[in-house]
Amino acid sequence: MLLILAGLLALLGIGNDPAHASRLLMVAVCDFVLGAVALLPQWARAEPNTPAWLGLPSFLVLGLSTWSFGGSASGTGPFLVLLYAWAALHFPRWILLAYAVPATLAYLVPLILTDQPPLILGSAFILMPIAVAVALLIEAQARHLREDRERLARIEQWRGAMMSTLAHDVRTPLSTVRMVLEELRTEAPPPVVRMLDAALRQTTRITRLAEGLLDVQRIDSEGHLQLDRREHPASALVKEALSHIRASDGDVTVDVADEQTLYVDKQRFEQILVNLLTNAMRYGAPPVVVRVVRENGHDRLEVRDHGPGIPAGLRERMFGQFAAGGSEGIGLGLWIVRQLAAAHGGRAFAEEREPGVAMVVTFPSLSSKG
Repeated sequence: MLLILAGLLALLGIGNDPAHASRLLMVAVCDFVLGAVALLPQWARAEPNTPAWLGLPSFLVLGLSTWSFGGSASGTGPFLVLLYAWAALHFPRWILLAYAVPATLAYLVPLILTDQPPLILGSAFILMPIAVAVALLIEAQARHLREDRERLARIEQWRGAMMSTLAHDVRTPLSTVRMVLEELRTEAPPPVVRMLDAALRQTTRITRLAEGLLDVQRIDSEGHLQLDRREHPASALVKEALSHIRASDGDVTVDVADEQTLYVDKQRFEQILVNLLTNAMRYGAPPVVVRVVRENGHDRLEVRDHGPGIPAGLRERMFGQFAAGGSEGIGLGLWIVRQLAAAHGGRAFAEEREPGVAMVVTFPSLSSKG
């Protein structure tokens, strides 16, 4: 793109210097041809340093441009520095130092051929050190950024592997525990059955948490989740999610119309609601009100507590990874809620209430999709 820009400027220069129109046209053609070559897709498949060869003909075209303008380097000098900056962003420092000789020749030779005075020739001893110094600074920063990016990629790979291993290692023994509990339940007296049922619900909950860890890894690596969306009665979805929550009578109030439906992935919706309810009961205060309504083509799930609320500056950050955390959690719940809402095509956000706060998740309704 830099070469194409230089070609356009050469064409504009014809209007200011008609006497050298043929030379400027030749420079423009060379810039356009070289720019087209630089845009070829083959460069993406070449070795990382191979495109550096484009710098040599580029310096040659710059020298030709200086000669075409009768030895005036006021326009070509900045482009020489820009070429060095481009090289610094993509290539190691030894290539920048190797460029010094052809770049100096491209700058000096046209000046010598056009009989420029020593003062003009001496400008090369100012411009070239500046161009090289700027390029080396850019290269150092670019190299540090690439190293940081590679380091973060390694950390992310390790984190993903750790989370996947942890989720797998948790689910495997839970399957055995669940089988034992179900076997004991078949011959247990009623009081013990109730306790075993509670234990089974918690093993199911832990299994879902393990699957949530896998969801985090899948969201990070793919940026999206495959959903099995269907229309479900909203009240049934909410009641099933509440069965996984340990709450006293009166702690949670449900405000859902019997005819209200939700077009969602059942398992993911349950994950969203359980996370929001757990968060509300952990950090808020009862009563916690679960409300589902349809507004402007979207279904709106609202989980509101009556606690101290959340400061305005923290509401947006609450949905980030590891944002809350603490002794009772690791701060992934609300982040997973936001990612699952986005996967449905909706949003997750917090709204101020007096007292308390409402965590809101929107879902596109089935009628809006039709």
